[in-house]
Amino acid sequence: QLQLVESGGGLVQPGGSLRLSCAASGFTLDYYAIGWFRQAPGKEREGVSCINRRGGRTNYADSVKGRFTISRDNAKNTVYLQMNSLKPEDTAVYYCAADARGLFSPCVLSGRDYEYWGQGTQVTVSS
Repeated sequence: QLQLVESGGGLVQPGGSLRLSCAASGFTLDYYAIGWFRQAPGKEREGVSCINRRGGRTNYADSVKGRFTISRDNAKNTVYLQMNSLKPEDTAVYYCAADARGLFSPCVLSGRDYEYWGQGTQVTVSS
């Protein structure tokens, strides 16, 4: 069974940090670009960041550039999202997703391109 599982969410004060993990089971992440998305209550899903298969190309939403860093460890079959300088507007459920594409193809922040999705992890930024 193909599955993505997010972890690392929680409650953090503004200015704090969290690291989210996206672990795959039942398949190898090597063959997929991975994206992180988020959805806040009453808002549409937003692409946050993505990383291509080799890990050499990344994309970030303007709202998180300079604060979030995506990385992957294919040996551990896991992708990470390091989130620093968190703001209340970062509060959302965060999802990771996998998109099968070419080895050197860039990743995209459109959720329509992604085939597999995790269940999400809640991130709350509040004092």
